[in-house]
Amino acid sequence: MTPPLPTRDQLPDSLLEQATWVGWRRQTRSGDETKVPRDVTGGYASATDPATWTTFDEARAYADDGPADGVGYVFTDDDSFVGIDLDKCRDPETGVTDDWAQKLIDRLDSYTEVSPSRTGYHVIIRGTLPPGGNRTGNLELYDDARFFTVTGDHVAGTPTTVGDRQDALDVIHDAYFETTDDAASGTGTTDTGPSAQTDASASASGPGNDLGDDALIERASNAANGAKFSRLWRGDTTGYDSHSEADMALCSMLAFWTAGDAQQIDRLVRDSGLYRPKWDAVHFSDGSTYGETTIDRAIAGTTEYYQSSSGSRVGGSETHAADQPPTVPSPLGGREVSGRMQELTTHLEAALEENEQLQATLEAERAAREAAEARVRELEAAADEERGGWSLFGWLRS
Repeated sequence: MTPPLPTRDQLPDSLLEQATWVGWRRQTRSGDETKVPRDVTGGYASATDPATWTTFDEARAYADDGPADGVGYVFTDDDSFVGIDLDKCRDPETGVTDDWAQKLIDRLDSYTEVSPSRTGYHVIIRGTLPPGGNRTGNLELYDDARFFTVTGDHVAGTPTTVGDRQDALDVIHDAYFETTDDAASGTGTTDTGPSAQTDASASASGPGNDLGDDALIERASNAANGAKFSRLWRGDTTGYDSHSEADMALCSMLAFWTAGDAQQIDRLVRDSGLYRPKWDAVHFSDGSTYGETTIDRAIAGTTEYYQSSSGSRVGGSETHAADQPPTVPSPLGGREVSGRMQELTTHLEAALEENEQLQATLEAERAAREAAEARVRELEAAADEERGGWSLFGWLRS
């Protein structure tokens, strides 16, 4: 059942002020129902293409006319909002909520609404998503290149405004997502509820090496996982659930090639396509910036380094660095995986996303072809009537 469209008085003013709204429509792909963003011009919208976004009023009017089932809000790197998706935690009939989800809702203490399926919740806060994982089980966190379906079905007892909840977000992220410094120290995550685990900044460092910036980029680009490095270097976040996760992946690779030289990693990130103003923003209670924390966690999670003078690894076997990619954080959350597994996972997710895009393009082309064929039939019928039954279209097809 499609929920009623939200009204302006049901939603926080801070969201209504943004022109990052889209429509959405249910579609079945590979047997599973999904919600596809729609542009008010009639095509498919993209969470990375501002040209397909609009205002809330226009998105709602578009959905109200019928082409879309509802409206959605797109999270971007230019805003300060983070969306927390709590799935399969609510009884749609009774409204009874699982304890783990209720604890998160209470802790975040910000605008919360029931999801379209009525089996979960969407919480929106102000903050910055910490580096590392952002999806595990029935919990997902987004701050860029994703959209939320918006119902306006506000949860009683929660604020009607979007609150600044960076501290709560940091605690929840540390509790539910294993970061690279957790993996290095041998500690794991817990699913029993959020609890503070580690400081935001590990102040990690490595031995460093004498590999210059240009030589490093060349070697990393030609390594076994060079294609992946090159994509990240260009700023391509395909295959990652958030820009923050792509930042961590690039920093983990650079931690290997620089042998843990934090200054060189910082310099290289600033030269890469992933760099953005958020890198220098202070978002953690200890005063560290987003960039400093990302670098510290990447270095802390790197157990082998490239040694440029001998073409070998420090802390591992004496094989050439290009023979095997470095260890990087898992996009799956809560598990440390090898660099090769990370690469395969990234390729798989990119392929699935590309397949969805191709299916959407195919559907659009099919609709365009059907419209063209209908137009041809109209022209043929008009020609038949005008020429007393004889038609050039009919003669050419005979």
